[in-house]
Amino acid sequence: MKYWKKLPHHSLQSRIENALKENVDFENDTSLGYPASKLDDKVFYSDAPFLKDAPTLKTYVANPNHIGCHTFGSSESAFKGTQEIEREVLRVLAVDFFKMEDEQFDGYIAPGGTEANIQAIWVFRNYFKNHFDAKNHEIALLASDDTHYSIPKASNLLSLDLLHVPVDFNTRDIDPIALENLVREAVADGKKYFIVIANMATTMFGSVDDPDVYTDLLEEMGLDYKLHIDGAYGGFVYPFSNLQSKINFSNPKVSSITIDAHKMLQAPYGTGVYICKKGLIENVLTKEAEYVEGMDLTLCGSRSGANAIAVYMILFTYGPYGWYEKISVLLMRTNWFCKQLDQLNIPYYRNEHMNIVTLYSSHVPKDIAEKFDLVPQQHNEHNKWYKVVIMDHVEIDNLLQLIDALKERMKLS
Repeated sequence: MKYWKKLPHHSLQSRIENALKENVDFENDTSLGYPASKLDDKVFYSDAPFLKDAPTLKTYVANPNHIGCHTFGSSESAFKGTQEIEREVLRVLAVDFFKMEDEQFDGYIAPGGTEANIQAIWVFRNYFKNHFDAKNHEIALLASDDTHYSIPKASNLLSLDLLHVPVDFNTRDIDPIALENLVREAVADGKKYFIVIANMATTMFGSVDDPDVYTDLLEEMGLDYKLHIDGAYGGFVYPFSNLQSKINFSNPKVSSITIDAHKMLQAPYGTGVYICKKGLIENVLTKEAEYVEGMDLTLCGSRSGANAIAVYMILFTYGPYGWYEKISVLLMRTNWFCKQLDQLNIPYYRNEHMNIVTLYSSHVPKDIAEKFDLVPQQHNEHNKWYKVVIMDHVEIDNLLQLIDALKERMKLS
């Protein structure tokens, strides 16, 4: 690891306090031009004694606005202290997590993985427009049937056709023959440019796509494409559970990656991450945002700098070895759960590197699924799967209760 390490709490606290001192202080500075202030002190007490030992909460009260992208050009100088911490977070994720070359990335802490995925597709759509004079009807999205609903949302918002690639019911692998047929039909229909979304752990199954299935075909057919990795769920797990993974920026075909810090990292909700290679994000520069220093390259515009501080605190509290240990414990619990299911002959899907186990609904009575809050693939009578996610709060004792309930029901049937 080049930038990521474990730091004591006093070092983290000092780092954030110094960053806040570099920001505008709405309580003491004469700041007349900003349509913003600290959080309302009739509700959020800036002098609460516990804040001195809670740097993330202190940042929420200070209310820094991280509008814009702080890896590209200039940014609002009023919040330069905490913006620098956001850059540090992105550097760790780009370089130490996903093997990017130093300073060869752009990105930002987004308000969730949905926006980060839409941002990626927006960037690529405009890239094809700006560099090839492409028309919307000539650009297509390629994604598997298991892909997150943010992709059809992006298709709708950006007026791009989405090609749904079938997957095998049991293995969740992309069907290469169906993929080829889809692409050939799309080309015959006038599609020339493809935006590929490959999953680093789907939300329902934890399944991981092989990006080469897409890129090998598109290159063989001589088609232009951009490849985005949706690691919203798996981005904080897969790089540590599969040390041989090539789903990162060491693969020259990968152009951008999304991660969600509010899932496995347990940051506050509304904390996604978008990272891309240099030379791409400027395709969505909003020149009309002239009052914003550096203008804006993000979908959301204004966003809380406190979310970046939360990610910084978590990453540097654990450090790489502490994080590896945490993921290893979750995988151990997942392995234990799968062994119990095997003994009961209950079929399921699980990627060996992930902490999601998805059970065939035919082997899980509905009342048991509801008792344990198992999430169905579909909230209707056609549902075929229920998933169990082994998060930090899910211990073997919790999993044992589910196993015992399934055992008891099997005895009665």
